[in-house]
Amino acid sequence: MSALPVIVGFGGFNAAGRSSFHHAYQRMVIESLPEDDRQETLLGLATMMKLVRFENGIYLDPNEQALTVEQVIETYSEQILNSTLIRRIEKNHFDVDAVYWQKNVSMRSSEDQGICFDVKRKQLPDPVPNNWLVSDIDKENVSVKIIGDAEFKANSYRESPVKAAGQLPSGFEPADHYNARFHPRALQMAIMGASDAIRSMGIEWKTVVDAVKPDEIGVYASNAMSQLDENGFGGMLQSRLKGGRVSTKQCPLGLNTMPADFVNAYVLGSVGHTGAIVGACATFLYNLKAAIEDINNGKRRVAVVGNAEAPITSEVIDGYGTMGALASDDNLKRLDQSDAVDHRRASRPFGENCGFTIAESTQYVVLMDDALALELGADIHGAISDVFINADGYKKSISAPGPGNYITMAKAVAAARAIVGDESVRERSFIQAHGSSTPANRITESRIFHDVASTFDIQNWPVTAVKAYVGHSLSPASAEQLMVSLGVFKYGIIPGIKTIDKVAEDVYDERLNISTTDTEKGAGNLDVAFLNSKGFGGNNATATVLSPQIVDKMLTKRYSKADIADYESRRQQVRTKATAYNLAANQGYFDTIYHFGQDLIDENDIQITDKEIRIPGFANSIDLTMSNRFKDMI
Repeated sequence: MSALPVIVGFGGFNAAGRSSFHHAYQRMVIESLPEDDRQETLLGLATMMKLVRFENGIYLDPNEQALTVEQVIETYSEQILNSTLIRRIEKNHFDVDAVYWQKNVSMRSSEDQGICFDVKRKQLPDPVPNNWLVSDIDKENVSVKIIGDAEFKANSYRESPVKAAGQLPSGFEPADHYNARFHPRALQMAIMGASDAIRSMGIEWKTVVDAVKPDEIGVYASNAMSQLDENGFGGMLQSRLKGGRVSTKQCPLGLNTMPADFVNAYVLGSVGHTGAIVGACATFLYNLKAAIEDINNGKRRVAVVGNAEAPITSEVIDGYGTMGALASDDNLKRLDQSDAVDHRRASRPFGENCGFTIAESTQYVVLMDDALALELGADIHGAISDVFINADGYKKSISAPGPGNYITMAKAVAAARAIVGDESVRERSFIQAHGSSTPANRITESRIFHDVASTFDIQNWPVTAVKAYVGHSLSPASAEQLMVSLGVFKYGIIPGIKTIDKVAEDVYDERLNISTTDTEKGAGNLDVAFLNSKGFGGNNATATVLSPQIVDKMLTKRYSKADIADYESRRQQVRTKATAYNLAANQGYFDTIYHFGQDLIDENDIQITDKEIRIPGFANSIDLTMSNRFKDMI
């Protein structure tokens, strides 16, 4: 029997808020929520954004005035809605109206006068150029006369053509929630995202660790762009050009393995397997595939999978913008035939669009094999049955789409049909489209969906695209699709693509239902979600996600009634603990897991025999009794 990788925890943060307990999803469909859920979402965002503080059972505004729940909603709801999702880039990232750059200035002196100035001696270039005549003023200062030509770089500022991004909710700073120690922003987010996912389980991490062997735990995480802010590779590469010095942290913390390494070292304290696979915009699904295969074959019993990306820097936006990949203000104006720009609607999947909108995000999920989930009473939110990855073959352009996504999408649907049957696929499945909001994507991806729908006789296939709300976060983009899908399974509301007025004429939507409003299917009425991702270079991936209702049916066939009854009893206790965390987090208390320099392993206490390794602090040993997998060849 193949172990089923079930989702027992999930969390993270993006432009819609906190992912655990479906809060970010609820922000996306807030117009369609019952009033209680809408109110809960707004209150959670209010505390996260530091608009109010919850203390001793009451909400306090910045002036320490007590507010009722109704007053919080009435006072801050509009600000909350405007300060989440895609919006104009805020100055905590950079000033889009005055982006710093250096302008080359060529100067030529007259032969008799030259270019004269005084400067501190220590500021002289080394070596001094041949056409610089230097004379002493005093011990610290010199006078310089330049004869002939001179090149200088002058501080300058220019307007960014791209001004929209999917940013964390205004006022929420990950570094405020633990001792960040000059960590790059993506790694701050990784700590927060992984901690949120672990806390969401309602099971103490020590309990999980004690239930398995140390090497049966794996962390699969990375990011696509490394850490490019000033505390990572960005600062390292800029340092000399800015006349500064590289720090001891910028190089190591810039590596794209760090979203895994930080989680192992500071959140989990794991000595198990670690992996950091990169596949451009499909990176999450690449890591997810490695995790579920290791669970399927018994190598791993627990897997933490995720990504953290913080690409909202002027340099990254310059890079993608120069490619013509991003939605610029000028192009958005042309689309709308207006002199004004609606940054809220910058990302327009399957509509008339002009490029994607970059975003920051951190998303992590916790997977277990089904037997361990039952043993620990873990709450199961769904399962990942398959992830398919295929390349495009020979390419004309590294960024152009190709045939690989036909293969991944068709395989994912075929795999789902084999598990849940034709009816579930045709009537109770939906697609989480890559939906990057480029003219090429809307045609090519919809054509793939149309052809696959024709092949499997699917009509009116629901298609949604999370990037319309939160933008394109690169490596975690598919993780955001997964988070939304879990919300859809619970609430039955498929988010509409609300940033478009209508589907573009060149979209292949004959068999698709691409709605501009939320589609209510009813809780528990959807069985399968297909997560589709297309990345630069031909990195195509599609995942098949099974709903918790389908997983429940599968478990009742694998386990006895007594086993299921025992599991449900344990699960109730887990749910109680998880609910307590959700309540605290919604009040602004995330209890972020961060162990720096704590519980270090004394290598002198490691015990090794020819049969096992025992690591201090771990209940179970690592088995060294290996079988010969190649005995038929020996």
